[in-house]
Amino acid sequence: MIEIKHLNTLVALRSCNSLVEAAERLFLTQSALSHQIKDLEAKLNAKLFIRKTRPIRFTVAGQRLLNLADEILPSIASAERDISRLNSGEAGRLHMAIECHSCFQWLMPAIDKFRDSWPEVELDLSSGFSFAPLPALARGDLDLVVTSDPQEMTGILYKPLFSYQPMLAISRHHPLANSAFVLPEDLASEILITYPVETDRLDIFNLFLDPAGVSPAGIRQADMTIMMLQLVASGRGVAALPNWALTEYLERDYVLAKPLGEQGLWSTLYAAVRAEQADLPFMSDFLSTAINSSFNNLKGIKHVVSA
Repeated sequence: MIEIKHLNTLVALRSCNSLVEAAERLFLTQSALSHQIKDLEAKLNAKLFIRKTRPIRFTVAGQRLLNLADEILPSIASAERDISRLNSGEAGRLHMAIECHSCFQWLMPAIDKFRDSWPEVELDLSSGFSFAPLPALARGDLDLVVTSDPQEMTGILYKPLFSYQPMLAISRHHPLANSAFVLPEDLASEILITYPVETDRLDIFNLFLDPAGVSPAGIRQADMTIMMLQLVASGRGVAALPNWALTEYLERDYVLAKPLGEQGLWSTLYAAVRAEQADLPFMSDFLSTAINSSFNNLKGIKHVVSA
């Protein structure tokens, strides 16, 4: 009567806190998800959660099923991994680089979980800012690169992890504080605070300033997100960062964040892998673990819907 899909649905509801977001995560329509839940409630003759509450409030019956899901689903995932090992051999290498300073927030929990599940896979991580990681991936020096700037290269596949919204962080007393959004020309008189990388590897230039032919008045670099936002909060410049990297500072009312352009911009973070390794069981499991970790640790991101 109770199926694995039902447990996955309840876990998604608990994580997403809305039917709409849970349906997106499960790649279902909201109607199909609602029908599945109503069908299960009818079979069990029990309501599983209280409608029109946010966050979602589960009934005693719903919480009991969630407890069951927490017991069963990890065991199923573990069994699937074990079978994959039997089919593919137990040795492997996963050397990766990231082109994202803020990615450690969600990537490190993914790496820790992966290491527990695949202790026989040689794992290494480095920053991708001191060298060109995509050519290194093509050469075989790396096995995976996390990037928001995919480049067409023979033998390289890009697996979408999630979509995010680049935002402009400004001080609470900035002249743009009451603006609903910012335009490229608004930055012509601003000091733009960035990570210490080339401008052609930054969303703010690739997606916003360069297409409009606008340059900031100056550029100041900082190594860490907290350093960038301290400068922003003190009125020494503005910074463009992913929405999820700003969540903590916005909740503390440390800075303000404005969309880039009237409609806002969205970008996608990818895992680049070599085609011959894309379907290796440990690679597929790492990508799945990384996606789950990102949605468990970040706010404001979206699933990438396949065309």
